Amino acid sequence: MQYIELIYNLFIFLLGLCIGSFLNVVIYRIEEDKSFLKGRSFCPNCKHNLNWKDLFPVFSFLYLQGKCRYCKAKISWQYPAVELATALIFLLIFNFQFSIFNEFSITQLFNLFFWFYIVSILIIIFIYDLKHYLIPDNVLFPAIVISFLYRLAEYLNLYNFNILELISNFKFQISNLVINQLLAVIIASGFFFTLWFLSSGRWMGFGDVKLAILLGLILGWPNILVGLFLAFFIGSIVSLFLLGLRSKKLKSQVPFGPFLITGTFIAMFWGNQIINWYLNLAL
Repeated sequence: MQYIELIYNLFIFLLGLCIGSFLNVVIYRIEEDKSFLKGRSFCPNCKHNLNWKDLFPVFSFLYLQGKCRYCKAKISWQYPAVELATALIFLLIFNFQFSIFNEFSITQLFNLFFWFYIVSILIIIFIYDLKHYLIPDNVLFPAIVISFLYRLAEYLNLYNFNILELISNFKFQISNLVINQLLAVIIASGFFFTLWFLSSGRWMGFGDVKLAILLGLILGWPNILVGLFLAFFIGSIVSLFLLGLRSKKLKSQVPFGPFLITGTFIAMFWGNQIINWYLNLAL
């Protein structure tokens, strides 16, 4: 059994590296306003099409010593960092939220693909917002729609998609939905909308309001509170550190999307433990 688990984990890790490499392509193509579904990968500096030997995630970067094979321009550390981050988070999702070693099901596979997709979208938004202080709508809006449909399918599955039984328990179903995802969406997006409205966009960008809708659907209630608290806490620590280094001034802009996504990742895996720890501490 341990040998099988090792094979599964190795496969997921390699899959994450490959997906991370693709995410780098998506990020670059969005920056250049190009389709990421067409054309071969190429060096951003000399535009030379990359050989298959140049496309191994992380390993090609190390082998080429962080330089393009053709023009010797430096390759950004973003590329291996995104690849490794994607692989590690895929592993966490696979081991924290799923257990297919004893029993395999289509539902588990569907859930796994959904969370891999969500992680990929969040990583794209993280890097893009960090570099451009902007959250791309063409990535965010489809993720919101897919997350809503996923949650809807999740609730329908409680009654094995039996419409008559679902209608007979309609009130319970709606209350459950409101308490979990909808309440999280309303609180998160409403909070950021208030900050954006009161400051006329100086304290918070409207992109963060839209991102909060996605995060509410992902985390639900009460984990959204953990994600938001961690986002502000980590953001404060990083901002103070940057001020200490004098690389930022008090009036300098700092993108908040990466902090929201970092808090979301932590809440996804350890949100319940953090809530239980806090409640035990408070009592």
